[in-house]
Amino acid sequence: QVQLVESGGGLVQPGGSLRLSCAASRSIFSTYAMGWYRQVPGKPRELVAQITSGGITNYATSVKGRFTISRDYAKSTVYLQMNSLRPEDTAVYYCNAQKTISQYWGQGTQVTVSL
Repeated sequence: QVQLVESGGGLVQPGGSLRLSCAASRSIFSTYAMGWYRQVPGKPRELVAQITSGGITNYATSVKGRFTISRDYAKSTVYLQMNSLRPEDTAVYYCNAQKTISQYWGQGTQVTVSL
């Protein structure tokens, strides 16, 4: 059974940093593109960042220069380093694994940016 287990969310002040982690099943990690999405109530889930199995990255315009996605093949884990956080980054963040029509989601982790 494929699992994606997120950790690292929490409450942080504006301008602060957080690092999200997503531990994935080894059966998919090496061949799937891994990504982070986020969602706020009443809005659709949106892509934050994605990294292909070959290491090519893609970011939402709103997070470019502030967030960095990376993956550790030895640990089957994908990370999202979030710096210079803003209140508008507040959301539930979901880990995603994707390969053609096959897709898996984590359970989500709350990130709140507030004084």
